[in-house]
Amino acid sequence: MTSFPIAKTDGIPLGKMIGVQIDGEKILVANVGGEYYAMRAICNHMGGPLDKGKLEDNVVTCPLHGSKWDVKTGNLVKFVRQLPPEPVFKVTVVGDQIFVEK
Repeated sequence: MTSFPIAKTDGIPLGKMIGVQIDGEKILVANVGGEYYAMRAICNHMGGPLDKGKLEDNVVTCPLHGSKWDVKTGNLVKFVRQLPPEPVFKVTVVGDQIFVEK
């Protein structure tokens, strides 16, 4: 695994998220309660951009069809049918720099 610098801590305010590209994969990084979490940013239902969705607490809602995902675990929270979990990635903070391992 390699750690990739993503942003400074002040670049992702509390309750917000950003989308980044790591090795050609779109990943969202969210600040939930002062902790940072990373998961794949492409909804496995129909490819919706989760990083463009709405983040409420630790749940992101896909802007295309409304599936709800837990950014801490990658698990589906709510949708009309069952979907497999989204991959999550380890996040570390060193000083004021956020890193995602992939």
